[in-house]
Amino acid sequence: MDGSLIIDIALYLSYAMVLVAILGAVVLPIIKSMDNPKTLVKPLGGLVGFVILFFICYAFAGDGLNAKAVAAGVTAGVSKFVGGGLIAMYILFIVAMIGIVYTEINKALK
Repeated sequence: MDGSLIIDIALYLSYAMVLVAILGAVVLPIIKSMDNPKTLVKPLGGLVGFVILFFICYAFAGDGLNAKAVAAGVTAGVSKFVGGGLIAMYILFIVAMIGIVYTEINKALK
């Protein structure tokens, strides 16, 4: 048997296992929440908050391109979309760091 065939089979198997894990992580909590739909309000609020944050960041993102990006086939829309995602990631990273520092200081003072 060819070595690359074994690697291909293993990669496709790992892709399938990751897909099953993602579906399980997303679908099973939703199924469990159907017993009490009020428990879906907070996660839905968080999702709406992320979407609003992304659209705000998308509005601030630039759509400038250099010659190398144009040669690679990047359009202004793709550039703006990626810029919005990066700005949102920066904001979420800073908020996470502030939350970690606040939590550690709060625990140290108690």
